[in-house]
Amino acid sequence: MAKPAKKLVIVTEKLLLKQIAKIIDDSGATGYTVVDAGGKGSRNVRSSGQPSISDTYLNVKIEVLTDTPEMALNISDEIATKFFDDYSGIVYICDAEVLNAHKFCGPDGC
Repeated sequence: MAKPAKKLVIVTEKLLLKQIAKIIDDSGATGYTVVDAGGKGSRNVRSSGQPSISDTYLNVKIEVLTDTPEMALNISDEIATKFFDDYSGIVYICDAEVLNAHKFCGPDGC
């Protein structure tokens, strides 16, 4: 059975990954997915995600499924406040449905 959820997507510089992962973990989210990303935005063209001399400038896309909109908003607000004045990044939230909800639920159940 599907369970409604919110999908929080964060696209930002790879060097922020550990700090953002801590914010996500501290929020109580049950997990996240990270993939290399590249593209173009308001701060010009970023790395294509291909190997380079230094991977410091690669972008990442982090996806987090949350069971409440409040959790997604709290995570996104903290990330934007801490990082996006000084680093490139964008955060957006989408509606989602989790099909294998037993893996999505926390220790207290759904």
